[in-house]
Amino acid sequence: MVSPVAKQTWAISAVLINMLAQGMMLSYPSSLLPAIRAPDSDIKVDLNTASWLASVVAVAGIPGFFISSILMDWGGRKMAHAIIIIPGILGWLFIYLAGSVTALLIGRLLTGFTGGASVCLGAVIIGEYSSPKNRGTYLNLKTASVCLGSMMIHILGNYFHWRTVAFLSLFPYIISLIIIYTWPESPAWLVTRKEFEKSEKAFYWLRGHSGEAEKELYELIRAQKDKSVDIRNSSFNEKIVEFLKKFTRKDFVKPLIIIVFGGLLIEFSFRHIFPAYASQIIGEITGDKSQSFYYTLALDIIITTSAIFSSVLVKIYKRRTLLFVTGFSALFFLFSVCTYLYLVSKAIIYNNYTWIPISLFVLYFILANLACTPIPLALLGEVLPLAHRGSGSALAGLAMSLILLIALKITPYLLESVKVYGTFTIFGSAMGLTLVVFYFILPETKDRTLQEIEDYFNYGRFKNEEMLSKDEEDVEMKMIN
Repeated sequence: MVSPVAKQTWAISAVLINMLAQGMMLSYPSSLLPAIRAPDSDIKVDLNTASWLASVVAVAGIPGFFISSILMDWGGRKMAHAIIIIPGILGWLFIYLAGSVTALLIGRLLTGFTGGASVCLGAVIIGEYSSPKNRGTYLNLKTASVCLGSMMIHILGNYFHWRTVAFLSLFPYIISLIIIYTWPESPAWLVTRKEFEKSEKAFYWLRGHSGEAEKELYELIRAQKDKSVDIRNSSFNEKIVEFLKKFTRKDFVKPLIIIVFGGLLIEFSFRHIFPAYASQIIGEITGDKSQSFYYTLALDIIITTSAIFSSVLVKIYKRRTLLFVTGFSALFFLFSVCTYLYLVSKAIIYNNYTWIPISLFVLYFILANLACTPIPLALLGEVLPLAHRGSGSALAGLAMSLILLIALKITPYLLESVKVYGTFTIFGSAMGLTLVVFYFILPETKDRTLQEIEDYFNYGRFKNEEMLSKDEEDVEMKMIN
């Protein structure tokens, strides 16, 4: 008999493979841009066009976030995840067959759409399909998958033509689609549709019949059974009013603020900036661009390993402890490497020992990828209440896309004007401020059910478990009916 953990892992593997494809999409400029900016390239681009090819995925991510949010509410998590993968497949085909900059931009837009649509939707699916004890591990593996995809692109880009790399990038999407076909629908989504019997069947398929699983199902039903208002058949104006009313609810606004600051922390930690400009950054740090691939590959391996190790640490340590200890420690090493590179640039010291900045850089990325990038992404699957997951995901996605767009767009100009040390100093300072804000607004979510986290944002504290026991009898009757 297949265990619940195995079933959860199988279902969530589709999301993780999709995230691997996202890592490939984000890091693809490191393969594409040097090739098409070479003198012998059949497609010619200038610096401005090259920066748009790197950053346009963030623009495309905005409609991706909104459409996936609508689809996940309207048709369910399973259908939504299958549909949003299709533009990614078409996008890589456009890039593979591209004969002009326009075709490349269309391809990047389509793959960026899928990438943006996958971020919140993937986190929501992991949160709803996994048990509280395993949720943190699965959500952190989502980040590890992106890191692995980034490493794969850097390897493939060193040995294959950029068109071949684009063609190979199709296959993760195809594999993910096949796995999605075997899924049950999300129990949480079925509950919002008052399909309690189907929800119970899907829930037990994923979680088994343990006492903890049954209690969580009771809690889920209890929270929804009194919400008799159904706005699916409401008029457009009524839906707009209902959406605007959400901004008066603390269980909507507070999680959204946390997610926005999470998006800032991700980009200030170079999660998406480094993969896109890895060769240029490493080349400046070492002073030897001919060896930048090997340094980049070594860092990719370290970052991916660190992200995987983070999936273990979240089962041991509290989220807040892990975030602040590793985050502020990472900043120390980041500012150390900035200071070193600044002194080298002013000829105060000589860069005879390239292992010094590289070692400091390695230590920074190890620490940053233990918490500063995976935990904010994990929050997407934890802090949004069930009633707000569609609209909340859309707004969170809009904010994160704009943050990513600005970060990717300004980075090449910062690298040219203030060099690597100046760019890192600016982003590192912003990262430190974001961590300070998080210290005051981030709740501890380790081993909490999604319903317990939702109750926290409603009541300002985690509700006592005894408060729920009185509702069990009513819940059971509701499930029967």
